Amino acid sequence: MSMGNRLRDQKYDLDDTKMSFFSHLIELRVRLIYAMAAFLACFFVGYYLAEPIFWFLVEPLRQLWNGQSDRQLIYTGLHEAFFTYIKVGFFFASCFSFPLVSMQVWLFITPGLYKSERHALLPFMVATPLMFLLGGGIVYYFVIPIAWKFFVSFEIVGSHSHLAMMLEPKVDQYLSLVMRLIFAFGVAFELPILLILLAKYDIVNSRILKDKRKYFIVLAFVVAAIMTPPDVVSQVLLAVPIILLYEFSIFIAQFIENKRKENAKTAGCSGLMS
Repeated sequence: MSMGNRLRDQKYDLDDTKMSFFSHLIELRVRLIYAMAAFLACFFVGYYLAEPIFWFLVEPLRQLWNGQSDRQLIYTGLHEAFFTYIKVGFFFASCFSFPLVSMQVWLFITPGLYKSERHALLPFMVATPLMFLLGGGIVYYFVIPIAWKFFVSFEIVGSHSHLAMMLEPKVDQYLSLVMRLIFAFGVAFELPILLILLAKYDIVNSRILKDKRKYFIVLAFVVAAIMTPPDVVSQVLLAVPIILLYEFSIFIAQFIENKRKENAKTAGCSGLMS
């Protein structure tokens, strides 16, 4: 082949690479637009349904105060109720647009994966929003009622010797606290997915996870202290599930390793027989 032909072939290869690179950028832009559109659509739906969503989030407190007609939530700023509805819209969008955004991420990375890799990653993509919803459900139906009962226990009934000390939660503070707890538990329940994925691709193994267990326990309580209200009850109720999920991840990582050894042994026996 002549020097001119080789130069032409290199030029065509470079052009093809450029086209492939720009096509990836175009695909990324399209996926980002779809993800943003999904988030905005969920936000407007959430804002439209802000009132029933807000009362759903207030329901644990209402159940605690059931029969006490004098109980109330308050807001002290003219704009506070409006921004509460905005927060509810963002909360709804963050939760319910996540599967749609994950789908766009999946569609973007799928063309660059082998068929076996797609089959291996698909269960993790499906499990991610489900584990988030599981964490949110546990905090809403189990943790929040316990935490609210603990907070309300500090009320003092008035008498001739001292004034009453009664809880009147502000709307925005209550909502921020509930959302923070739900997001904290939702994110914490993603831990097994991350660790199992790392174990599946041999980035970590059960021995490393066991060796780092004591450091992780300390880290779990630190994270719980940051992400929950400054009380021991909420921190323990978040830290304990994180530690249990870590132990579950160790068990699954060990199962993956044993399965990998069995497959290697089977492949070795098949090679000897052939």
